[in-house]
Amino acid sequence: MSKQIGFIGAGNMGKAIIAGIIASGQVAASDIHVFDLQQSQVDDLVARFGVRGAASAAEVAAQADILFAAVKPNVITQVLADLAPRLKAGGILVSIAAGVTLASLAAAVGAERKVVRVMPNTPALVNAGMSSLTANANVNAAEVAEVVALLESFGRAEVVPESLIHAVTAVSGSAPAYVFMFIEAMADAAVLGGMPRAQAYQFAAQTVLGSAKMVLESGQHPGALKDMVCSPGGTTIEAVKVLEDKGLRAGVMEAMLQCMRKSEAMSQSK
Repeated sequence: MSKQIGFIGAGNMGKAIIAGIIASGQVAASDIHVFDLQQSQVDDLVARFGVRGAASAAEVAAQADILFAAVKPNVITQVLADLAPRLKAGGILVSIAAGVTLASLAAAVGAERKVVRVMPNTPALVNAGMSSLTANANVNAAEVAEVVALLESFGRAEVVPESLIHAVTAVSGSAPAYVFMFIEAMADAAVLGGMPRAQAYQFAAQTVLGSAKMVLESGQHPGALKDMVCSPGGTTIEAVKVLEDKGLRAGVMEAMLQCMRKSEAMSQSK
């Protein structure tokens, strides 16, 4: 990709995206420009990857064909409003700020600007992220494909309408927390059964990883994969019965619905 890529903000998520893009070979490190208020963050990225450090956000904005705004949601619109006059003509603005709508972003930079709203999740830190992408009407299909390709350098990415962003929050953005709780509970039970703690985490985490991989790669319904493990009168179906009795499905669904409600309420308050 012969584009100049800019980053305003070099926190954990910004670093994860930069690392993924460089590892994919899509963009040369010398074509990535980075600014952060903490100079040490920029220095670290320059030393690790050979990206170009910038003296100001305006410097990055003026050079970037695709500009990632990786700053906090409570300041992003003000940051972008200040940068609007410096944004490169025809450039694409990519925001990863949770809860900040396309309309709010466009109000900050101008209705004519090309704006993309992205929601990544923390597994991006280990190149296993799941990102949603929503573009405004100014971004054409080829440009959407370019941004998707960048996002897929650190995991998977799907284009979704903005109306689904609260569902994305529940099933992807917030969801690693639920999975971590499930892994912890599985490990606790293994410890109760006599397994050493460190080993229990290994068994539980690898089982979740492998099971997810089966869903993604087999193309089979999760219920069919579950049935494959449940032998008649066996140990697995006994455990499944307990999970059903305890309301695992209903509990997960209600938790995610509450997450969606909170996401919607937070968006309306901005």
